[in-house]
Amino acid sequence: MTIAVCPGSYDPVTAGHLDVIERCAHFFDEVHVVVAVNAAKTPMFSEDTRVDIIRQALKERDCRNIKVSSTTGLITDYCRRVGATVIVKGLRQNGDYEAELGMALVNRKLAGVETLFLPAAPNLEHISSSIVKDVARHGGDITGMVPDCVIPLLGEALRNEKRA
Repeated sequence: MTIAVCPGSYDPVTAGHLDVIERCAHFFDEVHVVVAVNAAKTPMFSEDTRVDIIRQALKERDCRNIKVSSTTGLITDYCRRVGATVIVKGLRQNGDYEAELGMALVNRKLAGVETLFLPAAPNLEHISSSIVKDVARHGGDITGMVPDCVIPLLGEALRNEKRA
């Protein structure tokens, strides 16, 4: 069985993330979507909330060979633990390749795990979690940029952010 890992911060998960995850699921027997916890970042959503959002979004899409979890350690350690041989990353046209290539080479050196790059769908390549949060923060409509289940949660998080 071939297992792939799709790691990311997913803060929040976007339509672009889901597109890459679903496309990845067609190529591998099992796909692990892994919320990678980065101590250097302050996420809007908790680790557990991000995992729950992804599970809910994928449940609506009937993706059966996908598991969702999180890790605080190296993604290569997670790959070893679950027997994954490949990491899948989506790429947009905004310089993602340069940023991801270095990580791919390190991951190969650390654990012999290869990285597969999937280009973003043209209609989604402009979407990022940062842009979604910025648009929502300024009152813009994020419908179609994120799964529907994210919209009320993001609204609530932004209201809480203003109170803090």
